Amino acid sequence: MSHSVPLHFGPQLSAEGTQFRFWAPGARRVDLVLEASNGAPSLQQFTALAGGWFETLARGVGAGARYRLRIDDELDVPDPASRFQPEGVTGPGEILDPDAFRWRDLRWQGRPWYEAVLYELHVGTFTREGTYAAAIEHLDDLARLGITAIELLPLNTFAGRRGWGYDGVLLYAPQPSYGRPEDLKRFVQAAHERGLMVLIDVVYNHFGPEGNYLHRYAEDFFTSAHHTPWGSAIDFAHPVVRQFFIQNALYWLNEYQFDGLRVDAVHAMFDEGDTHFIDELVDSVQSGPGSERYVHVVLENHRNEARRLGLKGRSMVAQWNDDFHHPMHILLTGEADGYYGNYAERPVEHLGRVLTEGFAYQGEVYRTDGHARGERSAGLPPTAFVSFLQNHDQIGNRACGERLVQLAPPEKLRVGLAVLLLAPQIPMLFMGEEYGALQPFLYFCDYQGELARSIREGRRNEFASFGAFADEQRREQIPDPNAEQTYRASQLDLDERARAPHRQWLAYTQELLRVRAEKLAPLIPEIIPGAARYTTDGCTLTVTWPLKDGRALLMQANFGDQAKPVPRPGELWYSIAGAPAHSEELGPWEVRLSLAAS
Repeated sequence: MSHSVPLHFGPQLSAEGTQFRFWAPGARRVDLVLEASNGAPSLQQFTALAGGWFETLARGVGAGARYRLRIDDELDVPDPASRFQPEGVTGPGEILDPDAFRWRDLRWQGRPWYEAVLYELHVGTFTREGTYAAAIEHLDDLARLGITAIELLPLNTFAGRRGWGYDGVLLYAPQPSYGRPEDLKRFVQAAHERGLMVLIDVVYNHFGPEGNYLHRYAEDFFTSAHHTPWGSAIDFAHPVVRQFFIQNALYWLNEYQFDGLRVDAVHAMFDEGDTHFIDELVDSVQSGPGSERYVHVVLENHRNEARRLGLKGRSMVAQWNDDFHHPMHILLTGEADGYYGNYAERPVEHLGRVLTEGFAYQGEVYRTDGHARGERSAGLPPTAFVSFLQNHDQIGNRACGERLVQLAPPEKLRVGLAVLLLAPQIPMLFMGEEYGALQPFLYFCDYQGELARSIREGRRNEFASFGAFADEQRREQIPDPNAEQTYRASQLDLDERARAPHRQWLAYTQELLRVRAEKLAPLIPEIIPGAARYTTDGCTLTVTWPLKDGRALLMQANFGDQAKPVPRPGELWYSIAGAPAHSEELGPWEVRLSLAAS
């Protein structure tokens, strides 16, 4: 069966050929440039319509044809709604038949969000091949581990063959170095066949620096009223621009059958209208594909806007929770520089508030910028928050991309994993974390010339204020983002899983996820929002989540080197130290999960 839907942008196949729609309010004339297998390309002029739109019907032209768009007879550009760019951002687009891929109808409806265990995956570095096809070969491993949802880093076409994906410029076209669009659909289908949801990371707050020609013919995409750290801000007040991004979200969910979106940097989306863009996007998702199956939206939002989160129908809107990561990182590594300083004085107390109320900062002043941060979040369910010890940012934004296994002692890291995977918030693992992978995840890209030099120097200057890199010669050792070796060094060696100590880390992670699936997950929907509480002496932490039937989930954690007396739980489900059920002493760096009687 097919899942394609008509788009207002780009090429659409018809019985007569291919209809093209292109929005270029800054252009006087637009021509369709069709490549020919032999001889010169053919040109066909678009008809100018009201509102900056251009249209043309290319008769007899179908799937497989390649094309560009010529602006004012002076510049050839890719179609911003191209469905595939086999030669990259500066090459021609390829017309696709979205109905050619025949999905096997297995009546997949997704999964309820409380079952989610996320696995953040970068296609290019998950395997040595760096392709969708190679990743499929390891989906069984993830399912056996206890993963229930894969979160893919952005797939929109970006410059070059390697990159994180956050500098994409063609949002409808999957990155060609990972495979063809039908390969991506096979990946999603294979995941569904194993009970795995697949979410895609989308970037709607800026475009990348290379291959973006919108300023030439559609300056209305941008606004000078705001700025982002990555370039011009998007003008979400413009109805056509707004439609472009919302249709893109629905395109991924419908045509590729993704089970949800992770929306990058919502805090960098500026919209002073009555309905913020992100709220309209969420409403469109929930009233569209989300009305027929489980479709979830995860926000990255440094503003901690609790009002945007919660359950509507079968769809959850959740947020990546830095407020979980930061105090946990301090407890595991002792690092307290930069933004960690906001949590350094009372990290266990901050963690307790996060586990019971969602955000650690709910309107209090954040010392890093001197502004109030966050909104009241205590009334939200724990599933409105995605917790993690590591992600692509927290690893990759370190100068040398070190993982926690290199920064924290094993006994502390075991505690961190237990709190992450045995708390009712939605946990996320970064690829390789499950077995203590040693490969770094470095910042890498594939630019040339002056832009490559600027990024290399900017990356090294960024760390000049850090004591370890105050010396210029030391900064020169920071890997060059554009070097292929930087990318290759970030690729996982999945064979490590069979060797010690990785085999033991993998078994431990699998054990924690088994306890989560069998004991914890069925009770997560029964947690009473707003009723959780915690106690701490600054070293130990006891968190209680009351259930609707009068019982309660209980987590006890010791973040110190000395044993501590604790009340005996009702029914001990699990102890990472293998403590006996009658024990009233919590050992050093121990975590327990229990069910307290009513």
